[in-house]
Amino acid sequence: MREERFKIIQFIRELIIIVDKELDNFPKKDIEYKNRIRNLSFDVLELAYEANTVSNIKSKKDYVEKIFGKIKLLDFLLNMCYDKMIITKKKYFKFGEKMDDIIKYTTGWINSLNKQN
Repeated sequence: MREERFKIIQFIRELIIIVDKELDNFPKKDIEYKNRIRNLSFDVLELAYEANTVSNIKSKKDYVEKIFGKIKLLDFLLNMCYDKMIITKKKYFKFGEKMDDIIKYTTGWINSLNKQN
């Protein structure tokens, strides 16, 4: 995988790879969770690219806040999968570590945008 210069995008890309790998054997009855998790992961990546290319600070902040919201929703869905025993504790923590990195960088990004205002 190509190394991304923008660290948050690198973390999101790594999350997508983990999602693809770790959600391979999903039960058919719960496939909607898998699809929603995958789609949200790509939505987060798309928002990060859009936020990175926008020059207007307010628009950029809106995109970054949407990233934060989608990551929280992703965490909720993964927690549901863990509670329903669809994914193991080990997988849940693996997702959690990557999402923690994304949240940390997203929070830093929001703070830096707030200082620019």
